[in-house]
This record gives sequence, structure tokens and C-alpha cells, in this order.
Amino acid sequence: MNLEYNQIDDISEDDYKLLLDADSYKEIVDSYISRSTVFEVLNVGKLVGIVVLLPTRPETLEIVNIAVAPEQQNLGIGTLIVKKMIESAGLAGYSTLEIGTGSNSYRQLHIYQKLGFRMDWIDKDFFIKNYPKKIIDKYLTFDGFVLKDMVRLSMKLN
Repeated sequence: MNLEYNQIDDISEDDYKLLLDADSYKEIVDSYISRSTVFEVLNVGKLVGIVVLLPTRPETLEIVNIAVAPEQQNLGIGTLIVKKMIESAGLAGYSTLEIGTGSNSYRQLHIYQKLGFRMDWIDKDFFIKNYPKKIIDKYLTFDGFVLKDMVRLSMKLN
């Protein structure tokens, strides 16, 4: 698979569909988009993913949103995107790359750790404090699991 990464300034409706799949509130997405660098990820000219990078501290970059089109999931595209961001962040001179995910996002936690990220801390009640409504996990099989905490991971580069 030969993915193409295009930096964009204007967010299209298709981009928002992906962004909102990973972060369900447009107001929250808009709050970090304006301070971030956004890349569309294309495969043979078709939008298959999106990734948003935000400088948070000197020499530190955070992946604040990453999404793969639903019909393209489970093909390794997300892993390829994260690998590319690790490489690009290092080449751009960053010393640390960070990423956060829900405490019940087991698949993502597995992938990020497999790629070399290490858990740093748990941001307790992050989703309760920062989102207007409760987030109920749509992938867990038992009903009513409310997402509360964010797991913060980081990787030293170079």
C-alpha cells in the first residue's frame, strides 16, 4: 500500500466525517484544528484517513486526532499512518511524540504500544470534564460503559 499524505488548510465535509468518527463533537475538533497541522491520507486518490498534529510544548508534538474510513479499517492503514507520523516528527526535529486514547480503546492501546509508545499517565475524568454529553462506547459488548478517562502515551524520538 502506497499512501499519500497531503497537508490541508480547508477541512471538507468528507474530512469532518472522519474527524468526527474519532472525536464526536465538532466544536471540540474545531478548537484544536485551528492550531494544528492536518493531513489527508489518500490511497490511489481516495481519502482513506486523516491525522491531526498539534505542537504542545517545545520539541513535543501530539497526534490529537487520527481516523481511518470505516470501509478501510482493519487493513493496517492506521498503523501505517502512525508510523509515518513517528518518522515525520523525528525528521522535523521533535524529541517527543504523544498520543491519547480512551481507557477502553483496547485495540488502539495495543497498536500504539506495539509501535513503541509508552503509557505516561491517566487523565482521569477527561471525557466527562471536556465533553458536553456522556460518551458511550459503541464497540464494547456490554451496555452502558461510559468513557471517562484518557490514557496518555508518549514516545521519545531520535
